[in-house]
Amino acid sequence: MSCQEEAVLTYRASDMVLAIHSDASYLSEPKSRSRAGGHMFMAGHDKIPINNGAVLNISQIIRAVMSSTAEAELGALFINAKTAVSMRQTLIELGHPQPHTPMQTDNATAQALLTNKILPKALKAMDMRFHWLRCRDAQGQFRYYWRPGTQNLADYFTKHHPATHHKSVRPTILTAVNDPEYRKLFNSKPSGNDKEQLTTQGTPTKTSVTRNSFVKNLFQTPKFQNMIAARSA
Repeated sequence: MSCQEEAVLTYRASDMVLAIHSDASYLSEPKSRSRAGGHMFMAGHDKIPINNGAVLNISQIIRAVMSSTAEAELGALFINAKTAVSMRQTLIELGHPQPHTPMQTDNATAQALLTNKILPKALKAMDMRFHWLRCRDAQGQFRYYWRPGTQNLADYFTKHHPATHHKSVRPTILTAVNDPEYRKLFNSKPSGNDKEQLTTQGTPTKTSVTRNSFVKNLFQTPKFQNMIAARSA
């Protein structure tokens, strides 16, 4: 871990609409188990939500043995949706009304099953999860849509990847430390008064000035100033 760069998670202003990417890896764990993954974030009212900083990521083994890829995907959707029910209610009570929560899957069969495009055969193992998801859709809580696996951010949390893949995906999940919008908030050159004060306090100069500079620059950003002005009005 010492060779990894600093982890930075950036949250951008949004309409506080919960959005979810769901994925599963079939038979990728010991004893023929599958793994479910989820990426949850706050977005706007776009048909295809734009990614934001994650508020929750899920990566867990599905306890039951899945009989097909579609069943594993339904299992992952079920796990993510159950978690999202309480999150939706929390957001509503905080004053952020929730539309149908968009849930993205990269499995066309699972998406077609949940949107009545194909009729399932009688598979008791799938019945409970399938009908639960359909019921929540009918209640106006979720909206299921399909996008390719390369655009599903939950895929990262379902598989065992090599180091090269971790490095390539990291800037998508986290903010790169060399991102211009991130770096401009820092100024590691202390003024004379700041340097003298920090030295007197016996505090490491570079670290403390970087942290203080970040906070000062953050307070001066237009979004923060507009928020302060709105609250003072």
